[in-house]
Amino acid sequence: MEFHEYLEYDAVGLSALIRAGHVTAHEVETVARQALALANESLNALAAPLFPTALRHAAGAPFTGVPFLIKDAGPMAEGIGFHLGSRALGPGVPAGRDSDLMRRFRAAGLATLGLTTMPELGIAFTTEPVRTGPTRNPWNLAHSAGGSSGGAAALVAAGAVPAAHASDGAGSIRVPASCCGLVGLMPTRGRVGCEPMFGLSHDFVLTRTVRDAAHLLDALSGTVPGARFAPPAPARPYRSELRADPVRLRVAVTTEAARGTDPEVAAATDRAARTLEEQGHHVERDRPPADPEEIVTALVAPQIAFLTGVFAHAPRPPDPALLEAVSRRVFEEGAVLRALDLVAAFEAQERLCRMAGAFFGRYDLLLTPTLARPPVPLGVLRYDDPSYSVAGWVRELLEYGPFTALYNITGQPAISLPLGRDSAGLPIGVQAVAPYGREDLLIQVASLLTPPPAERYSPGLWPWARRKAR
Repeated sequence: MEFHEYLEYDAVGLSALIRAGHVTAHEVETVARQALALANESLNALAAPLFPTALRHAAGAPFTGVPFLIKDAGPMAEGIGFHLGSRALGPGVPAGRDSDLMRRFRAAGLATLGLTTMPELGIAFTTEPVRTGPTRNPWNLAHSAGGSSGGAAALVAAGAVPAAHASDGAGSIRVPASCCGLVGLMPTRGRVGCEPMFGLSHDFVLTRTVRDAAHLLDALSGTVPGARFAPPAPARPYRSELRADPVRLRVAVTTEAARGTDPEVAAATDRAARTLEEQGHHVERDRPPADPEEIVTALVAPQIAFLTGVFAHAPRPPDPALLEAVSRRVFEEGAVLRALDLVAAFEAQERLCRMAGAFFGRYDLLLTPTLARPPVPLGVLRYDDPSYSVAGWVRELLEYGPFTALYNITGQPAISLPLGRDSAGLPIGVQAVAPYGREDLLIQVASLLTPPPAERYSPGLWPWARRKAR
């Protein structure tokens, strides 16, 4: 396989080539390793050296041999050391066994080659950990790739892999998708069987095409017996929704944010709303009446409790001197966290869920920007700043990304679509949110709104690819 050919294919396309015998999985992996090495020189998006060989994966599966990456926070893969973006875990803590999600990735045939960067503990909408240094946006190396799945987003956007694992506790799939011009689907809570952080965090993948998102959701979804959250099964495969037109929809659209929304970002959302209106859907201005402070209350105590619990199982307590400032606050506040703080958080979550349920009783779809502004320059969001409390840091994030976190709390599916660029050429994402369990509707709408990938990606687009071509 030629280098420029590899860059042209999404995961579905590569899988079809391998199954047809036009190229071997070994040839694809060889080119992917070259692409990853070259891209990483510019992007700094790998959390550790690539694995010597791809992790074991199923033969004859839908994505057998397709190159893939997992985030430095897991899914846990047996024998692999994870760092959670932190120096405090030294060379990494090896996983004793595969997590459920890792078993799904293996069963789908995905050839996992390495770990992607993330901010320390994953509590940031940028990926600039002290441990590895900043991960850069392939559209402009001076700007953030987003977070917390920033390394995954940078390498998928650069074409080094067609898809990579991402997780989303307040926007960490959708935010980097917006920053890097990708499709970022956060499935319904429990759709892929994982419920970390008290159900607030959702796992899936970042892709360059809606087609890949649909096919990968077919391959990875399924509930775990006895799980607390078990969304309804789809009526048909998600890939079937790529060709389906939605029935006439009731669509709400908002671009309102407490600190304002960049005009170019708002304009991208308004264009998407007009497109749906021109196709016969009913569109009106409205938004869920969520109190931003209630969202902060619903997020902070569960985040603190979850993260301190994760480190409680580490071989040794984290050295505070090796933690970044907000991480130190997580452990300081975790030491005095009360059960009543968690009760207050869960009560806030219940109120927000009921509010969203009433709102989506009136509407089939909500359109918003993904972020309030285009990707920020590196250094703007300063996780290693000792002036922040954990709640203060979360408020800072939600000023930059005020549209995403509510749906982690309500468990609804949401998707960020690459539907614009600002005057500097940086990507702008538009978020679509559907009622609980309605990923089918998101895929239908995404297929209508998203331009073909060839219009946004071409071989040699990035400097590292041009170097290889020469």
